[in-house]
Amino acid sequence: MGESELLYSVESRETVAATPDLRMVVLKLAAGQEVPWHWHSHVSDHFICLEGPMVVETRAPRESFELMPGQRCTVPARRAHHVSGKGGGPCKFAILQGIGTYDFNPVGA
Repeated sequence: MGESELLYSVESRETVAATPDLRMVVLKLAAGQEVPWHWHSHVSDHFICLEGPMVVETRAPRESFELMPGQRCTVPARRAHHVSGKGGGPCKFAILQGIGTYDFNPVGA
């Protein structure tokens, strides 16, 4: 999925690097913005908080990771997840996605 096909609004998005099997993206969410619930077929998301706090929530199992700048967490392929600033606030984070073909599968679609 290319940048023009993004299914949600973000304050800014920068693709740092992208190959067919690995990519690094930096997203900045304004207050009230979020990455909606979704999952990936083949790639794990490695989140690195740059400005926070931010929250990464997962399902199956249900977990919540609160990250401060410099902290990170990983969401494996096929696990639904959602990202937002803590309490709906702003945040900025890097996502290393791979190894495998990227896709974005909305939950409930």
